[in-house]
Amino acid sequence: MASGCPVACLPPVAAEAFDSGWWAARGDRDGMMSAPCVIWRVTDGKRGHERQTQGLVQALGRLMPVAVRDVPALSEARALRSLMTGRFPVSGASSPAIIVGAGHGTHLTMLAAQRAHGGRTVVLMNPGLPRRYFDLCLVPQHDGVAEAPNVLMTVGALNAMDLSTEQSGKTGLILLGGLSPHYRWRGRVIAAQVRDIVGRCPDVVWSLTTSARTPRATAELLHETLAHDIEFVTPDDAPLDWLPSRLRRAGQVWVTPDSVSMLYEALTVGAAVGLLDLDPVRTGRVARGVEELHRQGMVVQYTEWRAGRPLHRPPAQLNEAARCAHWIRERWFPDL
Repeated sequence: MASGCPVACLPPVAAEAFDSGWWAARGDRDGMMSAPCVIWRVTDGKRGHERQTQGLVQALGRLMPVAVRDVPALSEARALRSLMTGRFPVSGASSPAIIVGAGHGTHLTMLAAQRAHGGRTVVLMNPGLPRRYFDLCLVPQHDGVAEAPNVLMTVGALNAMDLSTEQSGKTGLILLGGLSPHYRWRGRVIAAQVRDIVGRCPDVVWSLTTSARTPRATAELLHETLAHDIEFVTPDDAPLDWLPSRLRRAGQVWVTPDSVSMLYEALTVGAAVGLLDLDPVRTGRVARGVEELHRQGMVVQYTEWRAGRPLHRPPAQLNEAARCAHWIRERWFPDL
């Protein structure tokens, strides 16, 4: 079964069980609340997804006492079996009040854990399964989903960053994505833009990181021409805290538009953000979201900057993890 398959792909017994309502019939969930609030964070090993759930869990922890347990996602076969039997393989853990997950690989595990142990599910991003199976879906606006009582629209993806007070105009950060279905990657063009930015800002101490999607030829070209002028780090070389620490200190951040998670992280810390130029493959949801940020004046495109428009800090503070955490706290746990 493919990851994130629709309910039609589930065996008939499982699909019938979902639609008959047993997935929601877990007793008095409101009466199960205890202090601290127990959160199970279902993880799939993908750093981007885990930064999103980390951001929400941290924001909840600032509002109320929480106890967090990371639960690795089961394989689809094991999760489906657990879902159908009502048995979830976890030991020595308090039952959750909230089950959080991001990424299609976490969805069945979340629902299986909920059936066995109760709690409310919070899924980040638009799930592959029907949204009605989850208690709350935190969905980026650019996905264009229909409004519903269990859907909270977000401005982009959640992240674990906060507004920074450590930024320096003498520190810059360049974040490169790579091959994606949303933008046409042009390695030599991107390399030329990066060299131009670094050359025009000689007083800035620059750091640059690639991603797992960055073509090897692009990384090698940049390393050959800029290795002596900037800090050059690959994902394999970067410690877990490397990117957050650089984001907090960078006065200006340049991002390729395909790197949506890093784009929203840079905006959340309050950095002045520039977009390197890539042509969209089509006017899809990712390109629409980036274009809306530009329309709102949150980012400056490279061609505009090259023509004399300066980078500037975001005109409005962006912290979607905190906003979503407040929503959850006020509606689900008002007495904590």
